Amino acid sequence: MTATTPGLVCAHHHLYSALARGMPPPPKTPTTFLEILEQIWWRLDTALDLDMLRWSAMLGAVEALENGTTAIVDHHESPNAIEGSLDVIAEACAEVGVRVNTAYGITDRHGPDGARRGLAENERFLKGGGQGFVGVHASFTCSDESLEAAAGLADDLGVGVHIHVAEGVDDIEAATRLDGLTNERWLLVHGVHLPADHGLSGTMVHNPRSNLNNAVGYANPVRFSNPVALGTDGIGANMIEAFRLAYVMQRSVDVTSGPDDAWSWLEAGWDLMPEARGDQVTWSYEPMDPWHLAFTPGVMPVEITIDGEVVLADGKPTRVDAAEVRARAREQAARLHAKL
Repeated sequence: MTATTPGLVCAHHHLYSALARGMPPPPKTPTTFLEILEQIWWRLDTALDLDMLRWSAMLGAVEALENGTTAIVDHHESPNAIEGSLDVIAEACAEVGVRVNTAYGITDRHGPDGARRGLAENERFLKGGGQGFVGVHASFTCSDESLEAAAGLADDLGVGVHIHVAEGVDDIEAATRLDGLTNERWLLVHGVHLPADHGLSGTMVHNPRSNLNNAVGYANPVRFSNPVALGTDGIGANMIEAFRLAYVMQRSVDVTSGPDDAWSWLEAGWDLMPEARGDQVTWSYEPMDPWHLAFTPGVMPVEITIDGEVVLADGKPTRVDAAEVRARAREQAARLHAKL
């Protein structure tokens, strides 16, 4: 028995994180979220180059397709390979056949010039026809001037800002820092430490597995009046798995909660990338409804059609050789890990 749905959307991804698997351990075990950023992710992103970005994006797109995800909202940072980075990601995803909306996350961690170059990459990509947001890492790593510049550029281009918000306690002042800058086009990612009445406009993106992994807490997104979408924060793009975890995490704070809230967060991805509504994913299981999927393991896509083209057949991508993509990504991961 099979069933067909639109393509799923991962509302927050870091495609470059595909190369983090198996990376050498940090110099010491991180005990806080800031130490996780400093000792793992900020070490990794400074070592990235454009070849690494291409194959990490290819691998991330292949894995998305293999799990029924046809559209990805990506947030990118590679401070020593900024110029052209968004094109590399977009072209890699297009080669696989996956839709992508990407942004460069500006930050002042590398000085004002690093922030300026990141902003210029967003502007260049978007003005050149790329689909995306203006990216910002987080308010706690940006000056007021950089936050205002990003918001201004987004307004000028008619797009939103894609930003991590109050993921950890280090960004607990996010609502104050962003007051007056946001609008309904913004993507506010995480929100773990945002008060329910934070006053920020935009869509919240809930990433329960990442929040558990980083031990930052549980966002409990039903408390927000904002629309809520579901992401993975770079831990693959299996959105059915993300839905299941979102459901049981919500049960941990409200035992009366059913899977409908988590399912609505999954469906909200179509508001962010409406093109995915027209994609057709044929699944190995029927029916594809929240109550069945919450408790049924092993549900996988068998065929995917995007814009009339079959891009996945018998569970395998048709445009690229998945084994070759994985082999090339392993080579790039080895290069990356040697630099850490």
